Amino acid sequence: MRKIIWLLVVVAWVSGSCFAQKNNLRNEYTVVSYNVENLFDTVDDPNVPDEEFLPESEKMWNNERYQKKLDDLAKVISEVNPLEMPEIVGLVEIENRTVLEDLIRTAAFKNHKYAIVHKESPDYRGIDVALIYRTDAFTEIMYETLPVIFPDDPQFKTRDILHVVGKIRNETVHIFVNHWPSRIGGEDKTESKRVLAASVLKQRVDLLMRVDPKARIIIMGDMNDETGNKSLSEVLGAASPGSGAKLVNLMIPDDTAGLGTYFYNGGWNMLDHLIVSNEVISGKKMTVENRKG
Repeated sequence: MRKIIWLLVVVAWVSGSCFAQKNNLRNEYTVVSYNVENLFDTVDDPNVPDEEFLPESEKMWNNERYQKKLDDLAKVISEVNPLEMPEIVGLVEIENRTVLEDLIRTAAFKNHKYAIVHKESPDYRGIDVALIYRTDAFTEIMYETLPVIFPDDPQFKTRDILHVVGKIRNETVHIFVNHWPSRIGGEDKTESKRVLAASVLKQRVDLLMRVDPKARIIIMGDMNDETGNKSLSEVLGAASPGSGAKLVNLMIPDDTAGLGTYFYNGGWNMLDHLIVSNEVISGKKMTVENRKG
């Protein structure tokens, strides 16, 4: 079982000391990260190991089951904010662009125009990460993918990190969508792969902060590591709210309270994360409500 995670970004505008009202000038933006757990269509792609998700497979993955999954996912996303649909949604474990197009065609999305950011990655399972966003709330400037390559195991292929640059109101924001290598084979034996993925992300974040120390950065996704693991706490340097660190892991308060995002073997694990730069959580023009995910 997987939980959806989100944060509410509040953007200030200058008019005395007031915030703009929702129905006048948007000031709240819901940002979501969601591992949709193997969102595959029903069409056989010879370039993707999708045999498990075909009508003739053991799962009997037919159009009816596929559509139900799309509708269920859309319902979960739509219920994050009871007032309106999320402005920005990072998605993990999607097969291709087609499933994204099918998702935003569901009834829950019908009253809003969403755009898609996606690029096929070399992952051995055939799954990617992506971003969808409301075009009335976020303006895309550019995107790139950051390859995660393992010098000691060049045959191992994993997901690229998606980096999307855009504007919320008039403020530039950098969004990174991640899905780091899993723990299959053992947490300790696979840790080095997640550490390397974290180092790829950290290099790009450090570059952005050297250019602009006040860069607004939102990092999301399934890292397959806990808040205190080396990849997140040491390599990325993501610390708790109020710590003064350059990167703040908004999931640490819930993790400390014994909550999690992934239920496995009778317990909750905090494997999905929302991490932001200080300029997002407590900047003059942008803050995170409740300072947590």
